[in-house]
Amino acid sequence: MLKGVSEAFDLAGQAATYLRDRLGEQRIDIALVLGSGWSSGADSLGEPVGELALGDVPGFSKPVVSGHGGKLLLVRTAGGKLAAIFTGRTHFYEGRGVAPVAHGVRTAAAWGATTMVLTNGCGGLNPEWAPGTVVLIKDHINLTGATPLEGANFVDLSEAYSKRLRGVAKEVDGDLPEGVYVQFRGPQYETPAEVRMAGILGGDLVGMSTTLETIAAREAGMEVLGLSLVTNAAAGLSETNLDHAEVLQAGRDAGPRLAALLSAIVGRL
Repeated sequence: MLKGVSEAFDLAGQAATYLRDRLGEQRIDIALVLGSGWSSGADSLGEPVGELALGDVPGFSKPVVSGHGGKLLLVRTAGGKLAAIFTGRTHFYEGRGVAPVAHGVRTAAAWGATTMVLTNGCGGLNPEWAPGTVVLIKDHINLTGATPLEGANFVDLSEAYSKRLRGVAKEVDGDLPEGVYVQFRGPQYETPAEVRMAGILGGDLVGMSTTLETIAAREAGMEVLGLSLVTNAAAGLSETNLDHAEVLQAGRDAGPRLAALLSAIVGRL
């Protein structure tokens, strides 16, 4: 486990050097983290340039969550940009600390990326957002009690999720709604009371990822685009209980549409 932020940045630098050496590209433009339901679109994001197992890259580990991939793909997008696609992520609830959660973002930054696209599957609080709805994240509430930052490092999060990038996404699909994402620590799903609390606080979406990565990306000076796939109604808002298998199935059902949407957005970045 990493003991401090200096070690975290050193390890990200080692990972970026490893990727440069193995994939032959000195600098990337865009990085994407594909969460639950989004990995099926990885192959349609651009012309393949290279691929390797994330578990072989310094600081990364094999995915422990069903539905998350374990590869890093390098593609050239329709807009001519080099994009690194992380088909897996480390979650805070895995208990390995914050630094591994932020490692992918910091590696992308060390490799030169200036744009970070973060995706996830989540529970929705808005009854009009049926499973399969994609929501642009306009802001977040971090309820993990953690941060990837250390010391007197006062990163401005007034625009954690780029208005410009949200505008690009709406050029592709003008009907995309926007919402506030609330991250709980997990791994247990939220209780109905916790979901009601999230709504009172101003949340529209609940999940277990993304906010810590966003903080690390903003620290690195990257613009962030956040996209949530509503896989289920949040606890207490439907007549059925939550089930991880159903969450994964919702992602599979939405796969072709997600692939087309993400490909069109990335092609414009």
